[in-house]
Amino acid sequence: MKVYRHGDTYIAPKGSFFDGNVKVDGNFITPPETHIWGNVVVAGCLELGSGSTVGGFIEAESIVVGHDAKIKGPLRIKGTATICDNASLHSIQAGGNITLRPGVRVGDVNSAETIYVYGKVTSERLFGRAVKVYGN
Repeated sequence: MKVYRHGDTYIAPKGSFFDGNVKVDGNFITPPETHIWGNVVVAGCLELGSGSTVGGFIEAESIVVGHDAKIKGPLRIKGTATICDNASLHSIQAGGNITLRPGVRVGDVNSAETIYVYGKVTSERLFGRAVKVYGN
């Protein structure tokens, strides 16, 4: 699979799928409907496109998960995590703030900072320095 590079940012082309693990020494941007069947380790920021799937765990400095994405393994993030509408995740552990948008389904959520919840989400547990809920 050809991946484009611009400085320390790697960009996957439309219609990408990865049959195994992915390791990127920089930032990684994926388009909508990208499918990764293994684990993902990114040294920088990961922007996972909407409707994408990841079969394993994700480790990154920071992450933005697009709407309707599915991640079967845990997220281990050093910094901030933003999870967009209707995403489905195993669990999240982050060193920074976590933002959960409406319709997110996730197991345990652990943050060393603040967890921001917008609208209705489904979660087993929320652990953070503070949890702020906006909307209903």
